[in-house]
Amino acid sequence: MTVASAPNLDHTRLRDLCGGAVLIAGDDGYDPARRPWNLAVAQKPAAVAYPGDADEVAALVRCAREAGLRIAVQSTGHHAGAVEGSLEDAILLRTSALRGVTVDPQKRVARVGAGALWQDVVEATRPHGLSALHGSAPDVGVAGYTLGGGMGWLARRHGLQCNHLLAAELVTADGEIVRTDAQRDPELFWALRGGGGSFGVVTALEIALLPLEMVYAGVLAWDAAHAETVLARWSAWAAEAPDEATTSARLVRLPWLSRLPETLRGRRLVTIDGAILGDDARAEELLRDLRALKPEIDSFGQRSAATLLRRIGDLDRAAPIVSDHVVLDTLDGDATGALVEAAGSDPGLRTIELRQLGGALGRPAPGAGALDALDGAAVLYMAGTVENEAQRTAVEEQEHIFGKDPWAYGLTPANRKNLETVQRYTHQQGMIKRIAPLDELFADTDLGDVGSGAAPEEF
Repeated sequence: MTVASAPNLDHTRLRDLCGGAVLIAGDDGYDPARRPWNLAVAQKPAAVAYPGDADEVAALVRCAREAGLRIAVQSTGHHAGAVEGSLEDAILLRTSALRGVTVDPQKRVARVGAGALWQDVVEATRPHGLSALHGSAPDVGVAGYTLGGGMGWLARRHGLQCNHLLAAELVTADGEIVRTDAQRDPELFWALRGGGGSFGVVTALEIALLPLEMVYAGVLAWDAAHAETVLARWSAWAAEAPDEATTSARLVRLPWLSRLPETLRGRRLVTIDGAILGDDARAEELLRDLRALKPEIDSFGQRSAATLLRRIGDLDRAAPIVSDHVVLDTLDGDATGALVEAAGSDPGLRTIELRQLGGALGRPAPGAGALDALDGAAVLYMAGTVENEAQRTAVEEQEHIFGKDPWAYGLTPANRKNLETVQRYTHQQGMIKRIAPLDELFADTDLGDVGSGAAPEEF
């Protein structure tokens, strides 16, 4: 990639717009700047820009339009594969300078900059006894997670994070800074909630918070030799569980890390983790059937809601990852058996997760946006760490199994489904003239990832 591939790019003007916080191919620092969290993805944009506020974002958008370039917005790059190989005609706009978080405890609202991570939000809301509908990783960006849907540990009771979005501020394709909510530009507000971020550069979000300080949460873990038994029990349990329980079952290979107990390093485990809203007696009653399988580890109990942000065995640093996720209509013995077989291959998948659906997730949310519910029994997420092409091929082959018959029936990539819904809506509502230029200018944004993070505090 050379600067010559973007002949209309005014490098001096770009640098002036961002106070010098722009890197062009060949500059010192360009390579680390273009590198996403997911190191398996090679991004080669025409330039990387770090705007410090909404005005600088707007100026960058106008400059990109004049130069005939697109804008690709990225917070962390957990889901960078969405734009891999398509940035030669784009400015990669990093939102890391837009990380401010302010909380209104009376209104239970947080204003969150587009570059904020969920750890930033938890640290700001925790002193007020408030919680957000975050996911299970501290280093995932709030904006991509929220705009793409957002399903965390309280989701079966409270639904998707995208439908707890109260307002958004963004820069449109013509460089205008706008604010949208249920009253102002409601069509755009509808599309943003679950339709992703390809309608402009979001600079700030306002999200609703919950009055929650403590939650009954933790993990049950067994050796992987018990995987089929545990998954069978969990799948039957999950189908009948009340809304206050949100869990996942995972087949995971723990890394060889010194911070893990020696008895866990490098092991393959089957785990059930999540949260239950309610008192101890109710939670213990709900977990009785799962605990009857005598887990090797049982850390469930009352704990700070902030601990929901960390999980055993997840990565807490940038890594080369190949991943995929689909929604399963049903979860039967054949499906769980295939997952156990895939988890045992070597090299192969590092994590296979089944995130429980149903409850509020399966019911259309009142006044919802583009994604009002998720039909199905579970979200299947698969990921593998790849250090070379042989490992990449092995992981991709394992993931491909679940895109073939009989798995193809009823399986829909979640974010693709959202975008198709938005596209249908734009045609139906006569908005295509307005939104089409945005699709041309803005590359797909970073839609976040399911289940990446650090080891939990109890370990």
